[in-house]
Amino acid sequence: MLKKAILLSCLSVSMTAYADHETGHVDVKIGPLTPRAAAGQVTFNQYCAACHGVNGQGTKVGPPLIHDIYNPGHHDNASFMRAVKNGVQQHHWPYGNMPPQPQTGFTDMTNLMAFIREVQEQNGIYRKAHTM
Repeated sequence: MLKKAILLSCLSVSMTAYADHETGHVDVKIGPLTPRAAAGQVTFNQYCAACHGVNGQGTKVGPPLIHDIYNPGHHDNASFMRAVKNGVQQHHWPYGNMPPQPQTGFTDMTNLMAFIREVQEQNGIYRKAHTM
């Protein structure tokens, strides 16, 4: 009976971890932000959170941005800004293509980058060399 309970517990934990992997959802901690990043958070909540989740944690329709795949060595600020301006073809996640967000201007995008990078750092995501 004990073996069965342990097996069921392990299976439950595995399925939960798998579900989080499938949805791309990550737990995000957020601390104090610089004024520029705080402005970026407002823009993020207005234009990005519906797909990318509160504080970039991901949803069932969009990937988490507070994820190691988006570290500055793999996706630099310019690639984020191009994605916002032009949209981007699906390439890391199974959510489909990201549409362009033409309502965001250059200042909005630079503030967004400050927000995303600060929250990434608060969650242990730093620049790593890009490897293929």
